[in-house]
Amino acid sequence: MLLGAGGCSSVAPLATVDYVDLDRFMGDWYVIANIPTFIEKQAYNAVESYSLADETTIDTTFTFRKGGFDGPEKRYNPTGFVRDTESNAIWGMQFIWPIRADYRVIYLDDTYQTTIIGRNKRDYLWIMARDPEIPDSLLQELIEYSGSVGYDTTQIRRVPQQW
Repeated sequence: MLLGAGGCSSVAPLATVDYVDLDRFMGDWYVIANIPTFIEKQAYNAVESYSLADETTIDTTFTFRKGGFDGPEKRYNPTGFVRDTESNAIWGMQFIWPIRADYRVIYLDDTYQTTIIGRNKRDYLWIMARDPEIPDSLLQELIEYSGSVGYDTTQIRRVPQQW
């Protein structure tokens, strides 16, 4: 019953991009800013890496240094499952069986250099790029976009990157 109630919300579903070319999306994405989950609160040098296991399954490796650039490396290997094969923009991300967390590509530039990943609940958010640094003006635009789709931008924090 509690699981069913969790799906009820007065917030409109979070719109996604029209289409994600999965082959182009695969590879490394540096986490530039986020509304962090509990495991990411002290993340430095956070990188999300994707590779296709098959047409709708994505092997994922999430690595970061905890507490500082010299902190211990943390590594997680969730599996992504494409839920909407028409757009490839809605995934379930599974850290623990059988739970598949909501994962939505809500912004993706035409060159596949910057993206924003969100969730319907608007509780977590990841602004990512192919490079560890992006211009402050671009980051501000991406944060403003996040606010325009219902995120509380005061919760977004920059993830320190030093390579």
